[in-house]
Amino acid sequence: MKKLVLLAILVAAPSLFAQSKSDMLTHYKAFYNEMRLQGDINGVINALTHLNVIEPSQERRDTLAYVYLNSGQHMQALNTIGIETDTNSSDIAVQVKAVSLKNLNQPKRAIEQFEILFKRNPNPYLAYELADLKILTGDPTGAGTNIEYGLANAKEDMKHAFYERQQPYEASLKAGFYHLKGLLVYNNDKANIDEAIGLMDEALKIDPSFNLASLSKQALETKKNSPEATKN
Repeated sequence: MKKLVLLAILVAAPSLFAQSKSDMLTHYKAFYNEMRLQGDINGVINALTHLNVIEPSQERRDTLAYVYLNSGQHMQALNTIGIETDTNSSDIAVQVKAVSLKNLNQPKRAIEQFEILFKRNPNPYLAYELADLKILTGDPTGAGTNIEYGLANAKEDMKHAFYERQQPYEASLKAGFYHLKGLLVYNNDKANIDEAIGLMDEALKIDPSFNLASLSKQALETKKNSPEATKN
């Protein structure tokens, strides 16, 4: 009799587990949708984590990483999908890696990810990110190529966010490229300071409220008028 009872339990167990798994999936899908409606980021993360445990999928993992990214949790985003360069990854996954690595001060690794995105969909926004990072990592040739692409393709209505103020603001993307070109010219040869200042002026002509270009111009003019510079 005991053997028959044990056999019945063993036969029923897979069906009970399947029913339980199905119920849990239904519950957390509903929970996920509700958290999205409420704008509860922690709830969305909780729901997606449970769904990935119950029924793992790369799409859900990418979505979870993207949610972490948008909430400023860059390390958690990378822990979710890794930092490997994979040309077969989804656009969302590559974007998460690129932006998170940039924010975690890993510019060389970030460039690898931005390059993948740029090959898939060349556009001035990605060109700006690449030019900015390549100036930072000492690749003037690569930065110059991205800058020229940006100047040729950036439209008047395109904006880019800047964060040197306490309050972030947007400025013309094309002006941003002139600013980067000015920095590149000066970095390549300090004797070209007048040309660099002229490029800052070009940026300010396009967008007079571009604070970063104004600050850079002031810094260059201070260097030009310093006692050491006037001696030369």
